[in-house]
Amino acid sequence: MQNQRPTILTRNFRHGLLEEEHFGFITRVSRSGKLLETFGESFDEPFYLRSCEKPLQASLAIDYGLDLTEKELALASGSNAGEKCHYETALGFAEKFNIRAENLKCGVHKPLSKTRQAEMLLTGEKENVFHNNCVGKHLTMLALCKKLDLPCENYDELEHPLQQLVIKKVSELCALQKTYPITKDGCGVPVVSMPLKNMVLGFINLFCNPKYEKMTAAIRDNPYIYGGEDRTDTKIVAESGLIAKVGAGGLCIVINTEKEEGFVVKVSDCDMKARELVVIDYINRLDWGNFTAEKSIKTLHGEIAGEISTLFAFSPTLS
Repeated sequence: MQNQRPTILTRNFRHGLLEEEHFGFITRVSRSGKLLETFGESFDEPFYLRSCEKPLQASLAIDYGLDLTEKELALASGSNAGEKCHYETALGFAEKFNIRAENLKCGVHKPLSKTRQAEMLLTGEKENVFHNNCVGKHLTMLALCKKLDLPCENYDELEHPLQQLVIKKVSELCALQKTYPITKDGCGVPVVSMPLKNMVLGFINLFCNPKYEKMTAAIRDNPYIYGGEDRTDTKIVAESGLIAKVGAGGLCIVINTEKEEGFVVKVSDCDMKARELVVIDYINRLDWGNFTAEKSIKTLHGEIAGEISTLFAFSPTLS
C-alpha cells in the first residue's frame, strides 16, 4: 500500500448537511527545489504525470528546432477540447509534416467540448483522430521522428528512440534522482511517474528558462488552442498569465514565472469540480490572481441548495 496521508481539500454541504468530502494534496515548490508549503503528506510517493507531461514532452520541439507556429506549439503542449479551431490547427499541422490520420496512434474519442459534441450530433459528423485531446502531442512526436530520421511506425512504444529521448528529457527537467514506474497513458504513449515536488520543479525548469520562451509565449498567446471550452488551465492562463496544466488523475500544476515558483494539486478521487475550486482558491490565497468561482450547489431550477468550501484553514506542513 502506498505511503500517503491526504488531507480534506473540499467539503460539499447540502442544506447544512455534509454530503461530500474530497481529499488530496497540494505541494508548492521554489525554483531551488525548496518545499514552501504542503497540504497532505505524500512522503515522496510517485504519481503519474498524465497530461501534465505534455509541455515537458513538447520541449523537445524546441530542443531540436522543429518549425512550429505558436498555435501548433500550444496544441502540442495542451489537451485540446476538439473544437473547430483545434481541429483545423491539427489538420494544418499534419499537412505541414505530411502526416496522415492513419499514422496517428492516439485513438478516437468525442471532442471534450460539449458544445462541439452537440454540433456534430446535429450535423451527423463523426469524430475522428483529429478530435483527440492528445493529437497535438502525437503530431509533434511524429514530426520529431521525421526531423530526426527515426522510424514512425512504432513511435508510441517505450523502446522507441524518441520515447527514450522524451523520458531522458523529462527526467532532467524534473531533477529525478532515481527511476520511477512508467506506464502507457490513455492515448497510448509512455507516461512517467514521480513525486509531486518533482512535477512542479519540472514545470519551473521549463517555463522559467529563457530557452523555452517561445513555448511560454505560445501558451499565453493561445490559451484557447491550448485547452478550450470549460478547461481549467485555459481559464487560468487567459485571466492571469500564470502557466497551468491539468492532467487526468486529479492533477493541476500552476507556475508563477515572475516568482519562479509553482504548485501542484492532486485530488485523490479525481473530481474535476473539486480540483478547479482548490486550484483557483489557492491561487487567490497566494495573491497570484483574483478569480471568482461558483461554489453554490443548485437545483435544476436554479435554487441554491448548498455550498462547497475549500479547506485551507488546516495548518500546512512547512519545510
